[in-house]
Amino acid sequence: MIDQYFQKINERLKLVLKHEKDNLKKAAHAVSKAVQNGGIIQLFGCGHSHIMAEEVFYRAGGLVPVKPIFVEPLMLHEGAVRSSMLERMNDFAPSFIDREDIRSEDVFFILSTSGRNPVPIDVALAAKAKGAYTIAITSLEYSKSQPSRHKSGRLLYEVVDLVIDNHSVKGDAILTHQNVSVPFAPTSTVVGSAILNAVLAEAIALMAENGVEPPVFLSGNIEGADEHNRRWIEKYKERIPVLIEGCQP
Repeated sequence: MIDQYFQKINERLKLVLKHEKDNLKKAAHAVSKAVQNGGIIQLFGCGHSHIMAEEVFYRAGGLVPVKPIFVEPLMLHEGAVRSSMLERMNDFAPSFIDREDIRSEDVFFILSTSGRNPVPIDVALAAKAKGAYTIAITSLEYSKSQPSRHKSGRLLYEVVDLVIDNHSVKGDAILTHQNVSVPFAPTSTVVGSAILNAVLAEAIALMAENGVEPPVFLSGNIEGADEHNRRWIEKYKERIPVLIEGCQP
């Protein structure tokens, strides 16, 4: 199964590069423009989708102005089954998203492979209402195979400004075995992380080519990194409080 899984991941990545490259470039241009205009990049996902928001946050070699929105009841460590139940609730999102600092100069990524649950859809609608440029990373095949659970009947890809299809299959699991009754081995996190890192890499290059110093973290295990990173953290700490939460003043 190891060879088969790597083969399937490579197939998904090739599909993304073939069919989504233009949208990846659009996303990168939006990110580059946002950072140059004083905005930040915000990300939200429920369950395993939140892992991708963490992937690009406070990351060596990654952009500094990245703000994940962490809602612990919608993650897994406070109860996995409960998190799924909450994600399916209409009108739950305002309990946390209304108090987030979202501005018109920001780019907002919403991460949901099925794209059918109310919370990611409501988050996208809230971010859009505040003027942010909204980007969904989702699976169109998966989304179109299932009805929406949102009260409007809409799916995530129908409410955002830009859609990047991660080309995950319905149900996300990509492998089968004659002695296993259900498919297994998901692809969405691996492919989604590659999509995000590729978009941010392109945005960094665009800034550099525009004569702007890109705000990029240096690995904390490289000498001199603390001074390099401290300058950028100081610049963005008010918009991204989670960068310094718990630190002594």
